[in-house]
Amino acid sequence: MKITIFNNSGIETGRYLKVNNFFIKKENNNILFLEIKRYLSAQRQGTNKSKERSEITGSTKKIQRQKGSGNARKGDIKNPIFRSGGRIFGPKPRNFNIKINKKSKFLAKKTILNFKLRTNKIKVIEDFKFNIFKTKLVFKILNRLNFNLKKSLIIYNKINDIFFSSSRNLKFPNFLSINELNSYELANSDYLVFFESAIKKILKL
Repeated sequence: MKITIFNNSGIETGRYLKVNNFFIKKENNNILFLEIKRYLSAQRQGTNKSKERSEITGSTKKIQRQKGSGNARKGDIKNPIFRSGGRIFGPKPRNFNIKINKKSKFLAKKTILNFKLRTNKIKVIEDFKFNIFKTKLVFKILNRLNFNLKKSLIIYNKINDIFFSSSRNLKFPNFLSINELNSYELANSDYLVFFESAIKKILKL
């Protein structure tokens, strides 16, 4: 399979990238699910904490006698049924990280990229220098690639600061370094736009 390379005006350059070696025989959706679950779990802080009965500051004296008052039995003021008492089964700090092997992570990325390739959701643009701060030029490039209004992810090898700044006022695309590439961002985007140097780095893996 070949991918057409576009220039910075969104016009075909006549050059192609062969990606036949990148295809896998069978996409592993289960691994993809586990990797996305791992990524989202890693975003959780897990710092919630509430005090239990033993951690509340207060007297341990029994509030009233056990029998004879006509009321329910009551222990000390730290009883969970009272206001400001300890909480029963409250949250505790915990680590939400899930371990997945490197091979599985790579296979998950390969699965989603394989799907995007089959459905023609990947575009490649050649590396270029952006010398002027102008959002309209970025919009023009995306418009010629036919997905300026759709959720897209631009993946770069080395960021062009002027190009990045010119695109900040657009709702889409999002930017991601090739070193920060993850399955969640790939799956969560309608279209993937690779700079030529970035996709060549992936194809070498």
